[in-house]
This record gives sequence, structure tokens and C-alpha cells, in this order.
Amino acid sequence: MLDSIQVRSDVKKLSVVIPVYNERTTLEEIVRRVVRQDVGMQKEVVLVDDCSTDGTRDLYDRIRAEHAASNILVCYHDRNEGKGAALRTGFARATGDIIVIQDADLEYDPKDYAALLAPIRSDKADVVYGSRFVGGGEHRVLYFWHMIGNRVLTLLSNMLTNLNLTDMETCYKVFRREVLEEITITCNRFNFEPEITAKIARPNRHGRYWRIYEVGISYAGRDYSEGKKITWKDGVSAIWTIARFGRPRELLFVTVLGAFGLLVTLAAASWLVRLVRFGVF
Repeated sequence: MLDSIQVRSDVKKLSVVIPVYNERTTLEEIVRRVVRQDVGMQKEVVLVDDCSTDGTRDLYDRIRAEHAASNILVCYHDRNEGKGAALRTGFARATGDIIVIQDADLEYDPKDYAALLAPIRSDKADVVYGSRFVGGGEHRVLYFWHMIGNRVLTLLSNMLTNLNLTDMETCYKVFRREVLEEITITCNRFNFEPEITAKIARPNRHGRYWRIYEVGISYAGRDYSEGKKITWKDGVSAIWTIARFGRPRELLFVTVLGAFGLLVTLAAASWLVRLVRFGVF
């Protein structure tokens, strides 16, 4: 795919930033998949261990020995701070012209890198999101309510950013280096996702908007017995973060719309109670 596009001459290196927390059973395999993926440019892997306690930290010497010919950097946190904090560390150490986020749990397949990189390499995009809800990639069938939660959070985010994403919470987010150099991430945990989305939706220092694309990806979700970590509490935190970083005008509109919807619901409930009282039903 990359051979068929006009490639930017200033895009020479890809940084793959992998936040790691208690991924002893999957870390070595995901690094193998990332290393063997040919992206048509130099590549570095930045592993950020967020104070793992399950034996993950014992793997890094073996990983570096196995991939001695590859550019692998390992960073360590002295205490567990969360995905956002780990990514902040990884972004600061990354040296690539393009930076992609990769989870360590095998849910996302590095084979999708070609599709993710293409819009940036052809100079159509500054940011690319990999969507689990569009395209024809294979998907493991799992939790219905997780899907609903993802779609609701994406809808709320879109309402407050004026974007039309289908998967705001996706791991696969790809950035030109210039984008991340202009953005300061403050959230430490999974609420990194709505924060970065809100901030890339704002004008850059030149007064122009970043060009954002979305491509379909495959997805092999895991369940909680396999180590899945996100919970409903992270969903509540995401809603707060969406409101916190959303555009003021859109936030006001959504607040008014929500208040109106609440009044309509209360009025409808009141009329229903009256109809029941008078024996209509």
C-alpha cells in the first residue's frame, strides 16, 4: 500500500510508544509483532513500564537481547501513574517524525500500521485514528455494553469537539510530531483519550485546524479474565474529561439541550402519571 502513494520526504522515522502495566503474558509477543512489521522507514519502540508488579519488569533484558538489532528504549515509572502518564513519558522520549500508540495486550494488530500511516505519509492528514467500528477488519465478538459505552462517549466527545469520529476511545492514534509538540497532556489515566481528542480539535498555533482522518482496523478484544483493565469508573471519568476540555460554545449548547430534554422527560412523566390516575390506562 505504501508503495502506491506519494510519500512525504520529511517522514523518515516512526516511533511506536507502548505503555505497559502488568502485561507479562503478552509483552514479548507484541514487541515481536511490532519489530517485524515493515513500515518503509526507520522505526523505534519506546516501552514505558508504569511500575508493573507481575514480573513484567523481568522481561526487558530478554526483549532487548532478542531484538538487539532493533531500536528499543525502555523507560520506568517508580510508581503506577496510569496510561496517560506513561504516554506522556513515551512522547517525551520518542524521536520519530510520526508517533503511534500501541497497547501491549494484543488487542490491536501492528499489521494495520500501513493503513494508519498512509494518510500522513501522503500528506493528507496530521492525525489518524484507527476505528474499531468502520471497515472490514476482523473483530472478536465481546461485550455489548462496552460497545454502547464507547459509542456514547464518542458521541458526547463529538458534540463538544465538532468532530465526526466513530471511535474516540481507540488505542490506535497516530500523530505527526508537530501535533504532539503543541499539546500538553495533563490526564494520567484512561481519560487521556478524550483529552487528546479535544485538544487536536482546536486550532493550532498557526490558526489552522489539524487534518484528522480515521481508518478501519481489526480488533481482538480481551475479557477481564485475560487482563482487561478499563472499568465503568473510567467511563465516568471520561465524561467529566469530555466536559472539562470541550469547547465552551458546544458545552453550553449540550447543557441547554440536556436541560431541555430533562424538562421534556419530566413533563411526559407527569402527564403519564395523570393519565394513569384518571384510568386512561
